[in-house]
Amino acid sequence: MALSARLRSSLPLLQHVQRTTAVRPPIGNPGVDCATFALSEYQRGFATGTKPTEVNAKAPLTLFGGTGNYASALFLAAAKANVLDKVESEIVDVVEASKRSPLFSRFTKDLSIPRETRVKAVKEVFADAGFSDVTKNFLAVLADNGRLRYLERVANRFVDLTMAHRGEVKVIVTTVIPLPEPEEKELKQILQEMLGKGKTVKIEQKIDPSILGGLVIEFAQKVFDISIKTRAKQMEKFLREPL
Repeated sequence: MALSARLRSSLPLLQHVQRTTAVRPPIGNPGVDCATFALSEYQRGFATGTKPTEVNAKAPLTLFGGTGNYASALFLAAAKANVLDKVESEIVDVVEASKRSPLFSRFTKDLSIPRETRVKAVKEVFADAGFSDVTKNFLAVLADNGRLRYLERVANRFVDLTMAHRGEVKVIVTTVIPLPEPEEKELKQILQEMLGKGKTVKIEQKIDPSILGGLVIEFAQKVFDISIKTRAKQMEKFLREPL
């Protein structure tokens, strides 16, 4: 069963959980960020039920903050179990499916639901999804720690790790209209030459009419802004300067 269909079939369960849960303050200290949980705790929780291989796993990037710690721990658990690609696909699938299910989205953000109820509901929803143990245990850990509301952010940072592991570099290209295929191909070749061997360019196009024209290229914490909007501002600043 497709995950979106699985979520639809689980709506009665989620509705029941939300209807029968009395409003109460969130469990735990709201001032404590998920970064305070030890990395070893994440890994023990994620890896339960898996048979890890003898992979000497190491995260390709150093991520900071709570979501970074969760993503790094998930990467290590998936790498050791040799299911990185599968976990990546599953986590992205969960995020996309939750966007199509407003009820599930509300469920992930509702901290009034008791911890045990959250974990039980998540386990039942994903019991027959065919997911790896690493993914199922990861979702259960998020539910247990009241961090399901950060799922999309964790997933995005996890994808950053898997892309870096494969030598892929995400390049965000912002334009007024979609780049024609020949221009995208040419831009990709130029970027590939800039990055050198061992790296693979993955272009993600974004549309933003406010830049008026030109391009804004972002990758590896660098921004190349050659948009008409920015050039117009630079020209205005130049013209305002005293002679």
